[in-house]
Amino acid sequence: MIADFVARLRAVPIAAVLELGSLLVCVLLFVGTLGLLSSGPPTGRGDPWLALIGLGAAFVVFWTVLVPLYERSL
Repeated sequence: MIADFVARLRAVPIAAVLELGSLLVCVLLFVGTLGLLSSGPPTGRGDPWLALIGLGAAFVVFWTVLVPLYERSL
């Protein structure tokens, strides 16, 4: 079972990195949001909140703009 999973990942390494990286980013965004919500509303400039929003926006732009452009160039 695990050997089959690893074989599938090795068959398409770029797609595997993109998918596993996306999973990691989603988990980080979720944990970061929960952590920031537990610390209360932002005060001052709210740099941690801005960083979280910036990461989420970059993630969305990556999947909605850059990945389709890359796929069209293949």
